[in-house]
Amino acid sequence: MSFSFSTAGRITFGDGASDQLLSEVAKFGDRAFVITGRHTDAEASPLKELGDLAKLEIWRSSGEPSVDGVRAAVAAASAMHPDVIVALGGGSVIDTAKSVGILLRNQGDLMDYLEVVGRGQKLAPQSVPVIALPTTSGTGAEVTANAPIYSPEHKLKASLRSPAMIPAVAIVDPLLTLSCSPAVTASSGLDALTQCIEPFTSGQANPLTDLFAQEGMQRAARGLRVAHADGANHGAREDMAFVSLLGGLSLANAKLGAAHGIAAPVGGMTGAPHGNVCAAVLAQCCEANITAMKERDPENPSIARYDTVAQLLTGNPEARAEDGVAWIRETVSLLGVD
Repeated sequence: MSFSFSTAGRITFGDGASDQLLSEVAKFGDRAFVITGRHTDAEASPLKELGDLAKLEIWRSSGEPSVDGVRAAVAAASAMHPDVIVALGGGSVIDTAKSVGILLRNQGDLMDYLEVVGRGQKLAPQSVPVIALPTTSGTGAEVTANAPIYSPEHKLKASLRSPAMIPAVAIVDPLLTLSCSPAVTASSGLDALTQCIEPFTSGQANPLTDLFAQEGMQRAARGLRVAHADGANHGAREDMAFVSLLGGLSLANAKLGAAHGIAAPVGGMTGAPHGNVCAAVLAQCCEANITAMKERDPENPSIARYDTVAQLLTGNPEARAEDGVAWIRETVSLLGVD
């Protein structure tokens, strides 16, 4: 047994964890560049605690990271020379912050380093520290080492990627997700579920990621439908915040699969929410993988992994791979994702 594992320098999870934001910022300095969403109320969020810092600038991110949007954020952050970057928002906000952090410590333009559509140069392993506070339960971006960025010119999402992009601190406070709408809960939650299933069935899975992914699937089975139906259900919100974190830990180390391979280009071409695309193709991708393995390699041990997926999702210890596919289809339908 041999594997390596990477994650954030520190993870803090639990109700009220965001109350620690000021003390975490102070460990890095007193100049903070905050990236958050368009509708975040700085006076009614963890950001209100940062008012006494020597220098504080709030940058409002609009939608998923884009080439021009990241460039603008980098320029604004560069002008103030922050000691730390704080990301309060969904995966898009956190990915923007991670991109800004590493680009501030690497000379040149974003396109020098962007994969596929850029020059793909290797980033130096250094970044302004990022503190990530997710307000949705989906991408697990608070513990991952990349950031997908949309290029309108190419109608494609491509990634910045470096181990140094993993946030220095991940603060996961389930209370920050209580205001998520049913639509966001469904889209982000199905993304989180996908990010547990695909690393578990990946060829790069290891015993540690297996533990995380299995726990994530079990909690998603318990919490996803409930959180969608009743956003105020604290137990379900806590479950899904943990699913998102576990999915991020799993994918960062065991990688993803066909559903994400399809979701990235489709999202770039259509602008559809990433989680919705994952949800739309997850059952079909699982079914195609199961069918192909049974036809070509019936002794493949990964078939048993899909059986385990089914057992965790359905709660039936006798379930088989096809039952898991049926559970995914039923859940996508119940959550109204199309």
